[in-house]
Amino acid sequence: MAQRRIDILRDKASQLPLAPGVYLYKDDAGEVLYVGKAKNLRNRVRSYFNEDRLAEAKTGRLIHAAHDLDYILLDNEKEALALENNLIKQYKPRFNVLLRDDKTYPYIKLTNEKWPRVYVTRRVRKDGQYFGPFFPGNLAHRLVKFIHRHFLIPSCKVDFSRRHTHPCLEYHIHRCLGPCVEGLTTDAAYAERVHDVRMFLEGRTQDLARELRGRMEQAAGLMEFERAAALRDLIRTVEEIEQKQKMAAASGDDTDIFAVHAEPPQVAVNLFHLRNGRIVDRREFFWDDLPEYDEQEFFSTLIMQVYSQGQPVPAGIHVPLELEDAEVLEELLSEKRGRKVEIHTPRRGQKKALLALVGSNARHSFEQRFRVLKPTSKAISEALEEALSLPDTPRRVECFDISHIQGTDKVASMVVWEDGRMKKSGYRKFIIRTVEGNDDFASMHEVVTRRYRRLQEEGQPMPGLVLIDGGLGQLHAAADALEALGILNLPLASLAKREEILYVFGQEDEPVILDHRSPVLHLVQMIRAEAHRFAVTFHRSRRDARTLTSELREIPGIGPKKVETLLKRFGSLSGVKAAPVEELEAAIGKAAAAKLAAALRGSAPEGETLGQ
Repeated sequence: MAQRRIDILRDKASQLPLAPGVYLYKDDAGEVLYVGKAKNLRNRVRSYFNEDRLAEAKTGRLIHAAHDLDYILLDNEKEALALENNLIKQYKPRFNVLLRDDKTYPYIKLTNEKWPRVYVTRRVRKDGQYFGPFFPGNLAHRLVKFIHRHFLIPSCKVDFSRRHTHPCLEYHIHRCLGPCVEGLTTDAAYAERVHDVRMFLEGRTQDLARELRGRMEQAAGLMEFERAAALRDLIRTVEEIEQKQKMAAASGDDTDIFAVHAEPPQVAVNLFHLRNGRIVDRREFFWDDLPEYDEQEFFSTLIMQVYSQGQPVPAGIHVPLELEDAEVLEELLSEKRGRKVEIHTPRRGQKKALLALVGSNARHSFEQRFRVLKPTSKAISEALEEALSLPDTPRRVECFDISHIQGTDKVASMVVWEDGRMKKSGYRKFIIRTVEGNDDFASMHEVVTRRYRRLQEEGQPMPGLVLIDGGLGQLHAAADALEALGILNLPLASLAKREEILYVFGQEDEPVILDHRSPVLHLVQMIRAEAHRFAVTFHRSRRDARTLTSELREIPGIGPKKVETLLKRFGSLSGVKAAPVEELEAAIGKAAAAKLAAALRGSAPEGETLGQ
């Protein structure tokens, strides 16, 4: 039966046109198994049925799984390569090389609200103006901070449609015009700043400086010297940025360098971005189950997938082998970039040394990923920054968890991870004071409020990341608490228990789903587990203390002070029952110990010495 199906596919291949196109192998349910492209469809597809190729692991499994063969005729190989890439993204065939763990570079979004705001995002929609992508990734965050500081346009989540009586901290430290409070700014003043931000993000720094200079002269003529001085300082900053951009454009290479370490079915790739003669960023890609590794096909597909997902296209691309499709790839990427792109395999000199450097990093990535080497704390912190799109590398993470039984004995814990290890001296316990019943959201709001109000009052630094054990409800409760305190730029994320999905506040519609091997996922799971353990231990001790107190207070002669002494010394009712009489006497005196022993004698477990 299988041989009959292979013969039918072979006959179908022999009837394909002698022209460029894309071919698709499908299974018995019509699902696409593999997408390929060819200059000559008939010759390419017929080659799959040669005895040598049928003996290959990947080809043999593909042909035996295939039930149908389809094709799309195109005018040239360039169109075929482009369509192949689109169909791979659309169908995600299991026999193709799939770029699963790719990251996209961020954009800056200028919203189209009455009072526009700026945000860093990795998803482009039709709900505002988008600028980017920005490269390297943290450049977008640095630019948004610059906009806060110099143009006073915020990135907050405050509801501007509601009336607010007081502005937040960002207004008081001169990083926001305060549109949330009536009277602090005007429509015209805010619109002028938004206009400036738009020109700045469009790269029109000369035009912006010219407009700012006109406003400065106007303000000086009206004797508004403070405003004129502020505009003068902004002009200087904008002109400095323009000079830096000119220098960067006139110097150095603009190159991406690919290297691979493969031990099929496991493959690791490193991609280094060289800009203006310096390495500015590095990316890693991994494949756990690539059954057949063909370098030509692998790199051709990889390059197309990387640059079709928002990655800026450089002037040059270096790869470790001569690609058969290099000319077609260069033509497609040149069209995308708008300028010439060249693909090279360096053979000597500094470029070859750089390729070797990327190759050694690919090998190290492979070791870390597949041979389970322990990454450094610095590497994990940087990976956490990258995975959650944080503005800075977090040295300190504070994690919160709530614990109770059906709303009783409600407590919370906060644990601290700092510089690569758990910092137990920073742990904190909280007794929930204001929440009635089983309301985890309100409990989280209370605890986060208490913690960060105290840091504000004491002038203590904020952590690099606040991690919440829970889903979107707990995340938004924590965010509301921070907003009420005027803390708007503290990175905040939550880890949902069942799905192990990370939600980052401000980009909840783009949840972070980490690979199960990821050291970042292992880190946040470890921190979350420690917060849960600490909360449950505290809850259990509170519950035991309440039980001990209620039972012992009923015994005549055992007052509140003696109960407190017993609780501190023995910890629980079972601890009291298990204690020898001599220890009870040493704790509360001979007479009280006798009364306690008499009252508890009937409930003491077999083998214990209570009252004997």
